[in-house]
Amino acid sequence: MESGTIEQALPGLETMTPQTELEIGRAIALSPQKRLMLFSGRSNPELAQRIAERLNIELGRVNLKTFANGETYCRYEESIRGADMFIVQTACEPIDRNLVELLIMINAAQLASAKRITAVIPWYFYARQDKKSRPREPISARLVADMLQAAGADRVLTMDLHAGQVQGFFRIPVDHMTAVPMFAQYVRDLGLKTPIAVVSPDTGRTKLAGKFAEMIGGDLVVLNKERPAHGEARVTALIGDVEGKVAVMTDDVIDTAGTLVAGAAALKDAGATRVYACATHGLFNGPALERIASSGIDKLVVTDTVPVDPRAKPQNVEVLTVAGILAETIQNVFADDSVSAIFAGENQLF
Repeated sequence: MESGTIEQALPGLETMTPQTELEIGRAIALSPQKRLMLFSGRSNPELAQRIAERLNIELGRVNLKTFANGETYCRYEESIRGADMFIVQTACEPIDRNLVELLIMINAAQLASAKRITAVIPWYFYARQDKKSRPREPISARLVADMLQAAGADRVLTMDLHAGQVQGFFRIPVDHMTAVPMFAQYVRDLGLKTPIAVVSPDTGRTKLAGKFAEMIGGDLVVLNKERPAHGEARVTALIGDVEGKVAVMTDDVIDTAGTLVAGAAALKDAGATRVYACATHGLFNGPALERIASSGIDKLVVTDTVPVDPRAKPQNVEVLTVAGILAETIQNVFADDSVSAIFAGENQLF
């Protein structure tokens, strides 16, 4: 005999369409997809703007200012949660303020839940203090690496380090870019008919100069010099032949231009018909620009890793932009593509 009882499912337990059960441990798709955001400190906003134009994006909005007591203030004026952030800041004057500003921007991004923070440092802070040359000196380049990591940087992107061992100071990935292929193309575009001699400013840069010579089809020449005082240089020997050739000097950085000008004079004395020079980082401190303007250098080519005042730049100095190199590198990092492929694996030239 039927009891007359009607079986009814409890609310929420009604019959539902069967669904595929989620596998424990598998990835769960989230939206929105990851996004690239580019921000600039106050050291070189022109370069950051050029990079943004190459990437076809706008620079992110960030409020940076200096209080009356000299402290730096930073606030991102838009959401950066989950973003793949790239912060452009280079080592130009005032060096220490720009370094602290970068550290504060990285820390603010970390606290605002950015997914990944990449410090884009075209000219690395304290790059030339990479070892102890005398007792009781600091290794400042290592200290900067420690500070960047402590602030929250996940990755560093830089150009033409003064010494390759700086990469070993980090426990995070370091992408090293170089302007050497760009300089090689510049020299090739000159269409020089005279034989070329590629000149290393000292024995420490011989390997790089040799690679550059292969790129442009020149002979290798090495200058041997001594430094009687800081900012001064004297060429003591020239290894190789420059008689009747166009000399092309290559270096990573120009500070007071003492080495550059002394080298150019020695090359002209040795019979070089013309002297070209190229360097990635044109710091131009002290009397550098005056020395270059009155020197025997026919053309000096630098990049905009450090801003160069166009009003003070002499006629024999030309500035090329590295915005294209940095933009392509940023795009590849964001897309998890190969960075060394940009240079066909030739971005480690030490």
